Amino acid sequence: MKKFSIFLLVLFLFPVLAFSQAVPGGLEALTITESANGDKTYSLSLKILALMTALTILPSLVLGMTAFTRIIIVMSILRQALGTQQTPPNQIIIAISLFLTFFVMAPTFNKIYSTVSGPYQSGEMNLSEAIESGGNELKGFMIKNTRKNDLVMFADMANKGEFLDTSEIPFYIILPAYMTSELKTAFQIGFLLFLPFLVIDMVIASVLMSLGMMMLSPMLIALPFKLLLFVLVDGWSMTVGSLVGTFSP
Repeated sequence: MKKFSIFLLVLFLFPVLAFSQAVPGGLEALTITESANGDKTYSLSLKILALMTALTILPSLVLGMTAFTRIIIVMSILRQALGTQQTPPNQIIIAISLFLTFFVMAPTFNKIYSTVSGPYQSGEMNLSEAIESGGNELKGFMIKNTRKNDLVMFADMANKGEFLDTSEIPFYIILPAYMTSELKTAFQIGFLLFLPFLVIDMVIASVLMSLGMMMLSPMLIALPFKLLLFVLVDGWSMTVGSLVGTFSP
């Protein structure tokens, strides 16, 4: 394990070292230079470090600040309720969840693009103002889809009391409250999806026991009936439509 860690460290540092040899004088230190007019210039090393950090936390942001959590949990519970084991496979479940996430988040992303991208590229706002403006749009989406009880609970644990305006709620309170609310909503939807398939399992098990076929697996016999019911009611369209409708844009 120690040798493998050293190998990964060398593998990560080799491109950086090679690039530093290609640049005359090597890479600059992690420095921030302030010009006479107040503009700040960041060194190349600091930019690379910021980029690597952003790429590292990007999956967590996708999971924690969008509709992905609720969607993938509901899809996973639906697959388990159908009893199809690995069908659809995990890759398909993740792909569907990502596409639905982009669909749900499209109005929010369009707002961020219109209010942040244009002014930032034209120089009307700096980087910190652009990040703050985009964060406020995401904050608005999360607050709309977060239960008030969860916000109050985390605000009380942080000793912040009650906020008069939702824009005053900091991210470190909204993020856990939003995730908790998403998990609660996803399990509620999953419970409703599970009920009809549970009834089919119980009916099939009762019929097999009354016929004395206790050695025959009820799940194996119930599977085609579950698939038939799901297809007849157009289950995918109903599930996706109802799931997307639970979000407030």
